[in-house]
Amino acid sequence: MRLEGKGLIDRGQPVSFTFDGRSYMGFAGDTLASALLANDVRLVGRSFKYHRPRGILTAGSEEPNAMVEVLEGNQQTPNVRATVQEIFDGLAAQSQNRFPSLKFDLLGVNDLAAPFLSAGFYYKTFMWPRPFWEKLYEPLIRRAAGLGSLSGKHDEAQYEKAWAFCDLLVVGAGPTGLMAALTAAQAGADVILADEEARMGGRLVSDNIRVDGQPGADWVDGVLAELRAMPNVRLMTRTTVTGAYDDGTFGALERVGLHRAPAPHLPRECFWRIVAGQTVLAAGALERPLPFPDNDRPGIMLASAVRTYLHRYGVVPGQRVALIANNDAARATARDLMAAGVKVVAILDTRPDAGAAEDCPVYLNARITGTAGRLGLSQVRFRHAGGEATLEVDTLAVSGGWNPTVHLTCHLNGRPVWRDDIAAFVPAANAVPRLTPAGACNGSFSTTACLRDGITAAKAALAALGKTAPDVALPVAEDAAYTITPLWETEGVEGRQWLDFANDVTTKDVKLSAQENFRSVEHMKRYTTQGMAPDQGKNSNVAALAVLADATGRGIPETGTTTFRPPYHPVSFGALTG
Repeated sequence: MRLEGKGLIDRGQPVSFTFDGRSYMGFAGDTLASALLANDVRLVGRSFKYHRPRGILTAGSEEPNAMVEVLEGNQQTPNVRATVQEIFDGLAAQSQNRFPSLKFDLLGVNDLAAPFLSAGFYYKTFMWPRPFWEKLYEPLIRRAAGLGSLSGKHDEAQYEKAWAFCDLLVVGAGPTGLMAALTAAQAGADVILADEEARMGGRLVSDNIRVDGQPGADWVDGVLAELRAMPNVRLMTRTTVTGAYDDGTFGALERVGLHRAPAPHLPRECFWRIVAGQTVLAAGALERPLPFPDNDRPGIMLASAVRTYLHRYGVVPGQRVALIANNDAARATARDLMAAGVKVVAILDTRPDAGAAEDCPVYLNARITGTAGRLGLSQVRFRHAGGEATLEVDTLAVSGGWNPTVHLTCHLNGRPVWRDDIAAFVPAANAVPRLTPAGACNGSFSTTACLRDGITAAKAALAALGKTAPDVALPVAEDAAYTITPLWETEGVEGRQWLDFANDVTTKDVKLSAQENFRSVEHMKRYTTQGMAPDQGKNSNVAALAVLADATGRGIPETGTTTFRPPYHPVSFGALTG
C-alpha cells in the first residue's frame, strides 16, 4: 500500500517490527499506524464495551481505536496510540482488549447482546439481589474494566523531570506556531516552541499545501533552520503541553526514548514544568467524524488522516476510496488521491447545494444508510438527490468539519464559546491569563489566516513583554473560505450511529440519557460514558453535545460543554514523579 515518490519517510532505512507476534517492515519516520497500513493491516483493536472490530481512524494523538500494548523486556505499556508510536528495529507491539485473538474475540458476543447493554444498564442491572454485588457483580466488573493490561511487575524504566523558563511559549508548530515563534525570536525574545509530533509543521507536512511558491514541507524546513540557528530559541519535538496552571506555568510531557530502541542512558519520558511570560496557543484543530449506521468499521477514516498518510508517509489506505463530507475543505482529499493515481469511486456531499465539478462522480444531498464488511469495509449504501445506490469500496474518508483544540484554555475554568459560522467552539477571551489563542484553535482555518494569526499573536505577546516587534512579511498561501453545513445525525435510517468509538457510545445512547432525564451535559457524560475513554472524546464530544441539544430542545450554546481538565494527553506516573 506504499506509493513511490510520496512521503517524508527515509526509504533508505528499513525498520523491522512485530505486531501480534508477526513481523513487518516499515521505514524510519513511520509510525506504527502508517507502517501497519502500508502492510495492508486494517484491523488493529476491539472496542471497550461491545468488542467490535476497530481500525485506524486518525493520524494523531486523538486516536480512539488504534491503542496497543508495547512490550520491552519487563515493561508492558498499555494504551499506546499506534498513530503516535514511532517504529524502531525490535519494536514489539500487540493488540489489546481481545481474547483469544484480534480476528476471533470471544467477547464479541457482547455485540449480539447490545439491546440488553444500553447506556446506563449497569445502574439498573447490579442493584439486586444485594448479596450478589460483592461476590459476583464487582469481581466481574473489575475483570472487564479497562482496555490495556499491565505486566504486574515493577516499572524498571528511567524517567526524568525538568524545568524551563522563557519569555514566550508557543504551543504547536503548525503554520501559526512557526510564524509566532519566528516573529518573537527575531525580536530577541527567549522562545520555546513545543509540538507533540516528531516532525514540526502541522498540516503543512501532511497536506498538499504551498507556501511562498514552494511545498509546505520545504517552507517548514527553511523556517526551522532559521530558528535552530538562533541561540534564544529552543525547539521541543515529541513534547505535548498537557496542562495550564497558575502564573504562566504549563506541564509538558516529552517522549525521550519511546521512539527508539531502549538505551540505558536515556529516560523514556521527561515531564517539564515550563514557566512563560507570555504564551501563544497554536494547537490547531481536530477533524470530527460523521454519524451514520455502522460508521465504525475498519477502513472508515477521517479525510485529514487519509491525506496525512498519503503525503507524510506515502501510504494509501485502500485501492477503492469514497469520500463523504459536509464541508468544502475535505474535497482536497479526493483530489490528492486522484492525483496520486488512486481510484476515487465517488464523493458523497451531504449538502444539497454544493458544487459537483470534480474528476469523479459527485452525489449531492447524500446520506449513508449502511455499510458492510465486519473486519474491513467492503460496501457503502447511500441515498442521494437522485435516488439510492451502492458502492464497492475498501476505504471511506469522512469529514464532519473541524473542532478547534480549545482544551488548554479550559484548564483554569474557562468555558469555550460557540460559533455558528464554523459549527464549533472557540476559546473564550482571556480564559488563561497571558495566553493568546491563534490560528485553527481560534477558528481560523485557511493557511493564510493561520500565518497571519501567528504574526499578530506574537506581536501582542511582544508588546506585553515590552519588546519591539519586527516587520515580518506575510507568506503567500491559500486563503479559501471555510464553509460547512453541520450534520449531527443521519435521520430516517436503521442501525447504530457511533459517536465515541472507544467506549461504544451511539446517538441513541445520548437520546436515551435525555429521555431518562439526564439532561445536563455532565450527567449525560456519566450516564453514557461519552468522552470518558482514553481519548477523552476529542473526536466525539461536540457531536454528542449537538445530539443532546436536539433531544432536549435546546441550542448547543445553552447545552454547554463538559469540563476539560489536565492532562490533555495521558501522562504516566513515572514521568510525573521523575
